Amino acid sequence: MYLHSAPLADIAGKLRSGTVSLKDYINNTCDMIEEVDHKLEAFLPETGRRDRLLLEAENLLAAYPEPSQRPPLFGVLIGVKDIYHADGFETRAGSRLDPGVLSGSEADTVRLLKQAGAIVLGKTVTTEFAYFESGPTRNPHNLNHTPGGSSSGSAAAVAAGMTPLALGTQTIGSINRPAAFCGVVGFKPSYGRIPTGGLLYFSRSADHAGCFTQDVEGMLLAASVLCHDWREIKVNYLPVLGIPRGKYLDQATDEALNAFETQVARLQAEGYKVQEVNTLDDIGDIALWHRKLVSAELAIEHAELYSRFSELYRPKTAELIEEGLLVDKKDLAEARKRQKNLRDRLETEMRQAGIDLWITPAAPGPAPAGIEATGDPAMNLPWTNTGLPSVNIPAGKAQNGLPLGLQLIAPYMGDELLLSWAKGVANVFPDYQSYRV
Repeated sequence: MYLHSAPLADIAGKLRSGTVSLKDYINNTCDMIEEVDHKLEAFLPETGRRDRLLLEAENLLAAYPEPSQRPPLFGVLIGVKDIYHADGFETRAGSRLDPGVLSGSEADTVRLLKQAGAIVLGKTVTTEFAYFESGPTRNPHNLNHTPGGSSSGSAAAVAAGMTPLALGTQTIGSINRPAAFCGVVGFKPSYGRIPTGGLLYFSRSADHAGCFTQDVEGMLLAASVLCHDWREIKVNYLPVLGIPRGKYLDQATDEALNAFETQVARLQAEGYKVQEVNTLDDIGDIALWHRKLVSAELAIEHAELYSRFSELYRPKTAELIEEGLLVDKKDLAEARKRQKNLRDRLETEMRQAGIDLWITPAAPGPAPAGIEATGDPAMNLPWTNTGLPSVNIPAGKAQNGLPLGLQLIAPYMGDELLLSWAKGVANVFPDYQSYRV
C-alpha cells in the first residue's frame, strides 16, 4: 500500500499560520512524488516541478507575509485533472492528440483555487477525454487494481497523500466511483454548483466539476471555495436516510450489498432512521437515455476534432462518438427532458417518504483487478443524470482488503446539508477514513 495521511483542513491551517514551512511542505511533497509516483503514475510527468513550486511559494509568501491575512488555501498543493485548462500546463486529456489543438483559457475552478491561495502541484491522469479508455494509474491500496475512472489520477493522488485536494469531473461515475475504490471522499455537487468554464467538455448536460479530499472536513473547506454562493450552516438533527430498493440497488454485488446492510445497521445503532422506498426499477431505461445524452453531446463537442483526427482516438472513445452521431435532435431533446423529470420524481419520493438523504453503495463492489478497465459506474448514474449532489464516504473493506464506499445523495442544491450530514456519517465509520492512515 502507498498511503499517507494528508487531511486538507489541517494542512491548510498549518500553512496559513506558518506552523509548517511552505518550502518544507513543497520539498516533502516533491520527495514523495519522486519516491512513489513512478509506481502509481497519478501525475503527468513534469520537468523542473520542484523549482517551479519553490518559485511560486516565494511569490506567495511575498504577497502574504502576515499569516492573519492569508487566504484559506494558502500554499496548498492541488492536483488538476487533465481535462481542466491551467495556465502554464498543456492539456492532453489522456489522448494522443497534439495539445496545441486542445488548448484553452484557464478553468474557473483552477482560478478559484488559486485565488484562495492554492498552488497547482501538477496535472493528474485522466482516461481519454474522461471516458473509458484507461490511463496508467494504479490503486494505492493495491497496485494490481484499478483506481477507477475517469478521475483516476486525482483519486489515487489524494489517497496516497501526494496532494490533499484534487479536481475531478463526473459525467456518469467518475468522482464517486474512484473515490470509493481509493478510499477517499469524493464530492459531486449539484449540477452547475461548481463552474465548468475552461473544461474540455464531455457532455454539457451531465458534466459535473467536483473534487477529492481525504476527509469531509477538508471537503467542506474545498466546497466553500469552489461552490457558488456557499453558505456555512449548522444542523442539529440526524437526517432520515432512504434506501432505494429494487432493480437499481440489485446492480451491486452480493459482497457490496452485504457490506451495505452492515453499514445501514451501524447507522441505525447510532440513532439514524431509515426508510425503504421501491424506486428506480426503470434503471435500464434511465441508463439507455443517459447514454444517448452523453454520446450525442460528446459527438457535438468533438465534431471538428474528430473529423480531422479520428485515427488518433482510441477505440472506446471513437465508438461512443460514432454512436452519438446517430442520435437525432428529437432524441437528444427527449434525453434532456427526462433528466428533469427523473429529478422531480426522486425528490417527490423523498418528500413523500420524509427522506433527507438517499444512501447506496458507491460502487457495485471493490476496485476490479487490472488497470485495463475502470469499473462499473452503475450506482452513480441516476444521481449524475438528475444533477443531484452526491458524496462518497469510505465506510468498509471488501474481503480482499480494498475499500468500499457509502454514497449519500441530497436533493438538488442541498450541497451544504449533504456535506454537513456526511461529516456525521463519516464519524460512524472512523476506522475507514484515509486521513487516519
